[in-house]
Amino acid sequence: MTYATTYNIRDYKASRRPKATKAPQSADGVRKLDEKTQGCQRSEKRQATACPGYNASFSFLRTAFLPKLKEDEEVQVCKKAEKMERDFFSSFSYLTDHYDLKPLQTRSFGYPYNMALSLWDTQKQLNEKYEDCQDIRLIQDSKNIYISCTERYNTNGSLYYIPIIPIHRMFEEPQRENTALLLLSVFSYLYNIADIPYYRDENSYLYWQYQMLQDWLIESEYEEEEQKDCIAEFTQAEQIGDYMEQMISNHIHLDLFKTRLDSFEIKDSFDKDCQRLACEAYTIYEKYPDNTIFQNAQPNSETDGYDWDNTISMDRYISFCANDHGWLSETLEQTVNNELQEYGQIEEPTIFKHFNSKRLAPLNLDFENRLFPLLDDLCYVLYHYKPLTK
Repeated sequence: MTYATTYNIRDYKASRRPKATKAPQSADGVRKLDEKTQGCQRSEKRQATACPGYNASFSFLRTAFLPKLKEDEEVQVCKKAEKMERDFFSSFSYLTDHYDLKPLQTRSFGYPYNMALSLWDTQKQLNEKYEDCQDIRLIQDSKNIYISCTERYNTNGSLYYIPIIPIHRMFEEPQRENTALLLLSVFSYLYNIADIPYYRDENSYLYWQYQMLQDWLIESEYEEEEQKDCIAEFTQAEQIGDYMEQMISNHIHLDLFKTRLDSFEIKDSFDKDCQRLACEAYTIYEKYPDNTIFQNAQPNSETDGYDWDNTISMDRYISFCANDHGWLSETLEQTVNNELQEYGQIEEPTIFKHFNSKRLAPLNLDFENRLFPLLDDLCYVLYHYKPLTK
């Protein structure tokens, strides 16, 4: 079970298993946009029943039909059919070798049906074997035709907001000091290396969301005492946020990461969870020392280029935040969810593999497939942190 909040995006097609849900599960999920049901009303009058004659044959129900050949100019239109077929199966062999697939024998079907059938069967195998593989298509450049495969990490419409106030509270408890230091190294890696935005940075998306909520609160008609409590949350978010940013931005915590991990002593189940995710974070740090979370950001759209006015950039749903509990956290979550629902597409880690040569470019989503689950675990652990003393 995961604990990140999901938001709905119109025309957004999920292709992976359900995954992250927002770390601080402070809301009961996101409700769909209100809309009226339209369409024809149901008639009480039924259609007349039509039955076949007594001697009618039902043998067609036991017949397996081959997939319909789509009238696609990428397959149908080609002046040099022999060259196209030769280029296709050369590229096709590169693809099946790369993904370790068992190709369907289709040459006996003839051109261009053999090509269409091969693509159809390969797409089916990829969907069953690799979650990241979204689609394959034919590409025609000035000289050759080859197959291209799109791999995408599906973030599943989740908010990856990492709260920093819980770790600040751990430093106030002597029993949690070593745990806080270990998590501080994890935070330092995410901030300095993975390049996750920080909400106190004026260039970040959440900075302006907090600023907007603060302006709205001042102009609202809240009762004086209630408004005072809300303003106190903003003050805490600013002061602790600035202090913690100075700490996690210091590379000394990265240098001490291995030392803290080796000397860490587990006292309870919470410490065990923290050690587990810290081990994973350090492993990722060692294996991908220069990778950032935005390195493969691409919109999940079939069209070429960016439609900036209709695209959720990754920095909007991945960031450090102030807290995961309280009025401010709940209001921020609701505000962001309402805004992101209005967009039609989203940036996600995406790569394109072009099988036009035996030497394929070394592209993969291994880093993302390890970092995003780490963010899930980190958010879950921080959300369930309970101070030993109150």
